[in-house]
Amino acid sequence: MGMRALRWHGRGDLRLDEVEEPGPPGPGQAVVEVAYSGICGTDLHEFRHGPNLIRTGPHPLTGHEPPVTLGHEFSGRVTALGSPVPGIDVGTRVVVDPCLRCGVCRWCRHGEYHICAKGGSVGLAADGAFAPYVTVPVEGLVRIPDAVPDDLAALAEPLAVGLHAVRRGTVQPGDNVLILGAGPIGIAALFAAKLAGAAGVHVSEPVHARAERAARLGASEVFDPTSADVRREVFLRTGRVGPDVVIEATGLPSLVELAVTTVRRGGRVVLAGISGGAASLPITQIVPFERTVIGSLGYNYDIPRVLDLIAEKRFDPGALHTGTYPLSEGLAAFAELDADRGAHLKILLTPKEL
Repeated sequence: MGMRALRWHGRGDLRLDEVEEPGPPGPGQAVVEVAYSGICGTDLHEFRHGPNLIRTGPHPLTGHEPPVTLGHEFSGRVTALGSPVPGIDVGTRVVVDPCLRCGVCRWCRHGEYHICAKGGSVGLAADGAFAPYVTVPVEGLVRIPDAVPDDLAALAEPLAVGLHAVRRGTVQPGDNVLILGAGPIGIAALFAAKLAGAAGVHVSEPVHARAERAARLGASEVFDPTSADVRREVFLRTGRVGPDVVIEATGLPSLVELAVTTVRRGGRVVLAGISGGAASLPITQIVPFERTVIGSLGYNYDIPRVLDLIAEKRFDPGALHTGTYPLSEGLAAFAELDADRGAHLKILLTPKEL
């Protein structure tokens, strides 16, 4: 039987194609019936500027090459298992950690599967969840707590990115934090920093709609970097010390130097945004002040943490959800996101007709 899938064919070329439904899963695989799948900034970046994380030739781990069905932030229900998974059966509601891993490299063997030497992601290195069904590795299956509905569960992945960034920055109770960018990852980092006990969480965001949203969601203060000297303003609000942690959540190379020069002496800069550009890092602003620059990629066993936090009402994922489209209107959803950065934080696509 066939199904419709939203597939990336090249830069600016997304198509709603007719493809075959997945066959029976092989050993170590599962088939998931998709409930909701979020459009990620990575998906939009591949659409606008790709290929970036998508490879034009066969991926070294999966062998997959374009066209590829996008979608790596999703919830659904297991319909077939190729290998037994403790606590998960056919019919179990799941979120999928989309990190593809070899399982044998130094990093996988040390639990750092998200930086696997051959790693990739469902929806980029293999077909993803912008379709009614998707085949995934069983090690990525995460049971959804009963208290968490499918649509909110689909937001666990972007929230996990923000949580991981805050954990990488070792945000402590009483810390002051500056977040550069109030897109989905910046807002997720805002939630996680407050949950970690940060005393002040300042946000820099030039897009008015996003800045207003960050303020409503609990930022201590939001600055427009086009009209305010963010470095000076945060310096003054932290007793002329500077923030303990700066989280760069945009991927803009021009903001890396701002992050480094803004964080306090001995502070930590977390780079959570990704782009293909080159950043200038002034050594004289790092070594003499013992500032630490940390990369933060995705998540590492953070998705189960987020689902439990949602179940306990410690995270409010509904604040990220700003629109739902049927999969059949996925091209229109991409066009809307491409036309207006501020209108949405997270659009969910669903194979169900609304």
